Amino acid sequence: MAYLPFPLQTGLITPETLPLLLVLAGLGLSLAEAIAPGAHFVVLGVALLAAGLAGLLIAPLSGPLALAFLVLVFGALALYGYRELDFYGGKGEGKTSDSDALTGKMGRVTERVTPTSGEVKLDEGGFNPYYAARSVHGELEEGTEVIVVDPGGGNVVTVEGVGPGEDEIDRELARERARQRREESAEREEELEREGTEGV
Repeated sequence: MAYLPFPLQTGLITPETLPLLLVLAGLGLSLAEAIAPGAHFVVLGVALLAAGLAGLLIAPLSGPLALAFLVLVFGALALYGYRELDFYGGKGEGKTSDSDALTGKMGRVTERVTPTSGEVKLDEGGFNPYYAARSVHGELEEGTEVIVVDPGGGNVVTVEGVGPGEDEIDRELARERARQRREESAEREEELEREGTEGV
């Protein structure tokens, strides 16, 4: 049984063309990153591109082992640069946070919010900014600006309408009131737990 030869065996791809292939692969991954941002291809694309260019420009570095080493070195440098420079957001903004980070976030009602049902779209709400929502009191019509007063574990947020006359100071005061309510309820729960354990 005869097997088809590998491309390296046919002479189509020689060690001299390897740096050019790395440059093409690096450009391809960089283009993929530009089309679909998210930093999935940027580190490897930069590493392949830089190693390929080094192999093209400096002949002794065009061997397979030297190029493999260069890909590792440039990959490590690209990863370090990517993490330090944080191209896709401010320092630490791209990290996942807990549901408490939703408290004080602003948004708009996308589906009428009542004390039992509704939906809002939060500004800076992450990958999917739409959340099931409940109002603190009354009903909030579609398009109403709201502020999250209780994240509720992140699945269902409790919101309060923001009046048209409110500015950033009023919203910050509302955030602070919501934070104080959470702290007070946590303290009450701790007190009840202590009282329950003391009676045992």
